[in-house]
Amino acid sequence: MSEQAVKTGQSVSELRCIGCCRIALPDRFRCEHCRDLLEIVFPGWDEQGPAGLNAEGLKQLWAERQSSFDPADRSGVWRFREILPEITTQEIITIKEGNTPVYELAHCAKSAGVQQLFAKHQGMNPTGSFKDTGMTVAASFARQAGYRWVACASTGNTSASMAAYAARGGLHSLVLIPEGKISWSKLSQSLDYGAITCQLKTDFDGCVRVLNEVVQKMPVYLLNSVNPYRIEGQKTVAFELLEQFGWEPPDHIIVPGGNLANSSAIGKALREMKQLGFISRLPKISVIQAEGANPLIRTIRETGGEKLVPVQAETMATAIRIGNPASWKKALRVIRESEGTVEQVTEIEIALAKAEIGAEGIGCEPASAVTLAGLKKLVKQGFVKANERVVLILTGHALKDAEFTLKFHRGDLFVGTPFESQSEVLQSQQRTPLVLEPNVDAVIHLLRTAEHGHKKD
Repeated sequence: MSEQAVKTGQSVSELRCIGCCRIALPDRFRCEHCRDLLEIVFPGWDEQGPAGLNAEGLKQLWAERQSSFDPADRSGVWRFREILPEITTQEIITIKEGNTPVYELAHCAKSAGVQQLFAKHQGMNPTGSFKDTGMTVAASFARQAGYRWVACASTGNTSASMAAYAARGGLHSLVLIPEGKISWSKLSQSLDYGAITCQLKTDFDGCVRVLNEVVQKMPVYLLNSVNPYRIEGQKTVAFELLEQFGWEPPDHIIVPGGNLANSSAIGKALREMKQLGFISRLPKISVIQAEGANPLIRTIRETGGEKLVPVQAETMATAIRIGNPASWKKALRVIRESEGTVEQVTEIEIALAKAEIGAEGIGCEPASAVTLAGLKKLVKQGFVKANERVVLILTGHALKDAEFTLKFHRGDLFVGTPFESQSEVLQSQQRTPLVLEPNVDAVIHLLRTAEHGHKKD
């Protein structure tokens, strides 16, 4: 076996360049020849399948593990370990990530104009975001490879996840964040989990540039989304989703677009599922971005996808405030393969969609809500039909940006911004806290008034 390969069960995984297709060493992030990103491939699957099992055998094995008490089996990522790069059991760092719920969104479906709408809520992961599913694999690889330090640049969710997994795995962690550009709720997590956290006077892309130089000069393992092991972990959300749907693919999967690794991972998983015989068709994968952070939209519309068009990102949806996404080529490939599309939404549309998801009793962070806002546009355009089954990928928990939610319901979210004049449409969704006199009659009067209003609805 080549030293450039990593054995997994009865198959072999390799790191391959997405551009020139050369094979790379296991701890690289970019091709040393053309500088494109790398992805993990499993050439042995064509002959014998993962661990020598076919699709039906894997389905049965994964289902049986749901009743196991083994820590790896209790993880919604490592339960699917036959389709992951091999990490020895003693090196696995897990916080029981994955196993996230699928919710039906009846009211949001009506608002969007579709009959069947579901949300796969990745915000229900241990640190509150989808990043955990990728971080468990990448952090475990770092520990297995002998690294003592891990690092990331982050708009918030990555730093929280990396710091947690580093702490659980006995690793040291370094976080670089853009000053004043992330949610304090997310920042508090990385601090609490013991990371050395540095605010740099730049944006996210500036933090990435600095970190890339740091990891070249120090024995620090990079855990940003360019890390191909993170993509492997993140792809398990699609395996889990299809399992929850009885292995019948939905018609559409709609994903928020930030650094574009999530859509890349989901697309890779679906491609592998079709290759292995789990599914016979691909759902259409569509990516939604904020108008103020729309490099993928501009790349497709202005260059036909030939050249990335970076932007100076600006949106209140901080998790997707990224202007120079690393995984744009991978995401573009997924969109084209699945015959999906891209769309952008305004700050007002994001805020309204977030409130509508919250009113379902589910909730999400602002970046997740672009999926519902985008779906509304895709339905109006006729791209999504009313009778098609749609899944929104919600990437972060509602408590990830509590300040946004409080400002929204107080009515001052857009005060002093260019969007203030358009914010009147949000009033029907705002629930401002009410101040009453401390007596029973005042409360009863309020309840009767509210009940009268509900009967009118």
